[in-house]
Amino acid sequence: MNFEILTAFVFATAALAIAPGPDNIYVLTQSIAHGRKFGLATTAGLISGCLVHTTLLAFGVSLVIRQNEQLYFIIKLFGALYLFYLAWMVFRAGSDIRLDSGTVPRKSLFRLFRQGFVMNVLNPKVTIFFLAFFPGFLFSNSMGLVYQFYILGFIFMAVSFVIFGTLALLAGSIAGYLKSHRETGLFLKWLQILVFTGIGVWLLISGN
Repeated sequence: MNFEILTAFVFATAALAIAPGPDNIYVLTQSIAHGRKFGLATTAGLISGCLVHTTLLAFGVSLVIRQNEQLYFIIKLFGALYLFYLAWMVFRAGSDIRLDSGTVPRKSLFRLFRQGFVMNVLNPKVTIFFLAFFPGFLFSNSMGLVYQFYILGFIFMAVSFVIFGTLALLAGSIAGYLKSHRETGLFLKWLQILVFTGIGVWLLISGN
């Protein structure tokens, strides 16, 4: 096992979870509007949905790689190009972080969990992102591919849950900080760009 690759995966996942996106913004707004436990329920639903994408990736991509290793390079090339595209889209977008919690409807904890799960599972962008992100971080030449994808998936879920959960617990303080430090949005914007670009380069230069 290559622990350097796993460490790089942990840091990349953490940076992506911290950078503003629809999921963590949704967690923040639910927590600000209704309380910490509502943000945690949303977090649990979103993270649970990742297991579905991990399963699709583990069995689908593993089968492709077994059939033709050259397709693995094509998958990684597609992944790199997609990540560069995401970096470009972030570059074009503004840096303001909007937390409009005044109009967030109140829902039960179970409904928030279910909504977070469905939002994640039915979002094709998540599937594409997993396909782009995970193959470059396979970390063992002896362990089965399915096991490696599941390990990466559970690491991704664990790191994301810790960060999203922290956002939910500290939502009020984080929102206040973001409102009084507008430059933070610009920093997080460039963090996203650097992470997407860096992972894309990693995919291109990493071996099979």
